[in-house]
Amino acid sequence: MATPPTTRSRRPIHVTAGTLALAGALLAPGALAAPAAAAGDWDSTAYRGDVHVVEGPDETRQRIDGTVFVDRDKDSVQDPNERGLGGVTVSNGREVTTTDSQGNYELPAFENMTVFVTQPRGYQVPVDEDNVAQFSYHHLPEGSPDRRYGGIAPTGPLADAVNFPLAKSSQTRSPEQHCAILADVQTYNQTEVTYAAKGAFADLAARTDYAGCGALFLGDVVGDDLSLYSETRELAGMLNGPARFLPGNHDLDYDAVEREHAFDTFKAKLGPDYYSYDVGKAHIVALNTVGYPLPGGGYSNDVDPMQMEWLRNDIAQVPENKVIVLAGHMPLLEFYYSDTHRVNQVKEIYEILEGREVVSIGGHTHMMENLREGDLMAGWTDIVGPDGLPFPHLTVGAVSGNWYGGRLLEGGYPTALQRDGTPPGVLTLDIMNTEVTERYTVRGDESAHMAVGLNTPRYRDWYAANVDNKGSAPKFTNPLTVSRQGLANDTWLTTNFWIGGTGSTVEVAIDGGRPVEATRTQPMNGGTVKVGAEWSDPVAVQEQLAHGGGLADRMMHLWRLELPDDLAVGEHTAKVTATGVHGKVFTKTITFTVTK
Repeated sequence: MATPPTTRSRRPIHVTAGTLALAGALLAPGALAAPAAAAGDWDSTAYRGDVHVVEGPDETRQRIDGTVFVDRDKDSVQDPNERGLGGVTVSNGREVTTTDSQGNYELPAFENMTVFVTQPRGYQVPVDEDNVAQFSYHHLPEGSPDRRYGGIAPTGPLADAVNFPLAKSSQTRSPEQHCAILADVQTYNQTEVTYAAKGAFADLAARTDYAGCGALFLGDVVGDDLSLYSETRELAGMLNGPARFLPGNHDLDYDAVEREHAFDTFKAKLGPDYYSYDVGKAHIVALNTVGYPLPGGGYSNDVDPMQMEWLRNDIAQVPENKVIVLAGHMPLLEFYYSDTHRVNQVKEIYEILEGREVVSIGGHTHMMENLREGDLMAGWTDIVGPDGLPFPHLTVGAVSGNWYGGRLLEGGYPTALQRDGTPPGVLTLDIMNTEVTERYTVRGDESAHMAVGLNTPRYRDWYAANVDNKGSAPKFTNPLTVSRQGLANDTWLTTNFWIGGTGSTVEVAIDGGRPVEATRTQPMNGGTVKVGAEWSDPVAVQEQLAHGGGLADRMMHLWRLELPDDLAVGEHTAKVTATGVHGKVFTKTITFTVTK
């Protein structure tokens, strides 16, 4: 990693003054192409400001109006020489309109509404001192009902006007965008905040490639304790780009009895629970996919009717030559729970997006999945039909991994291997015009892309003996050793290619010989999920059963090659070449031993 930036000078940040300093000391120099000095440029150039609310009371109280303008002097207030900007989308969370040639808009007003602007290409909404994007105004005159974590303070009468300042930005105009996606930071206490700071946030603090698109948090920003939002904001202060947030099921006001107030504290601290913005030729839609409370308690994977109305209206404003990135905490569909976990409105969402170029991203499940167009699993046919998924669906590995569990590493954070064997990390969407490619960078090690191991009869016996003792199993000794008898009874060289999906290939060359293509364990052609030792990632499971974490007993990105049963006694090498969906090639070589 590049040398981390110095502590920010905007204000003292207790997380970054101590924890980030320690995190920085743990980063190895030189791993990133961008020079370390560039990491501090964001602070000196970021457009800092706020939405300009002109206090009322509004004369009609039935309409909300205002202006979207180019804030040349970046003071958040429209001056006589600062022009309004036409053709910009503004919404009240239900209706959607565009500004006239003078930048003016008008929308129906109602209680408990959030008015927000869709950032247009070539412009940037302001960010606050913690890099949190500022683009909305909430109207709740009496404030939230009593809430443990505060909710929304009374906003008073409807404002006379709500004006949205924008600054010109070559970064958001560029057709080349890099969007950092963080799922499930999910900190339950200050110790876990420290783990996050030393891990994924320190990695992002050393990167400078996402200043235009920024970082999008896919929910479960904290773990039920909403007082930790202040610590999350300080973590966002480590970033070199704007931060935007979506709510997850652990961001709820659990004492809410009405759905319309379930995320009041989230809104007060982090911003709207759904919205959209443009960068380059991409239109990013951020949805709230959590419904709470259900009549019998609990939450559902759900988009409420008003939000669905907004989604239809928002997409109707998007030119067909843009790619749409649809983000939510809950994945629309996913592999691990194939026929049970899905957003209730998924078919309706597919209909709204029909004919569009789309990439869907979600979090929630604490694993990495790269589902491609045409993929099909048992239980999906009623949703997608026999032709499979209409567009890619990416489930993003969690910043917290398996809830910060497992063995503490030298970097100052736990292994936290997820249920598919993927280490914690950050997904980046690299967008050129409308072409979207994805890359997953493992926390603390950008060079890691796969885990390669041996699935032997001896390993499967150890698995069976210890699968119910997760976290306290004896260490599996000599994991890269197999007997001649083991070779004769199904021994596979396994490759868990974390970003792999349909279209990826894995080839293995034994002892420098001709590469042989490995077989994907889950072909994604309509079958059921294969579960158990035979379909597991032995590298991850050996760590998890001994030290805790998930249990990598199923995944859609595992390849295996049966080893020849005539390998000679002694050491052998296996060079693995994994080629991603978009053609990027990664290699890893291991040495294993055959015994008598």
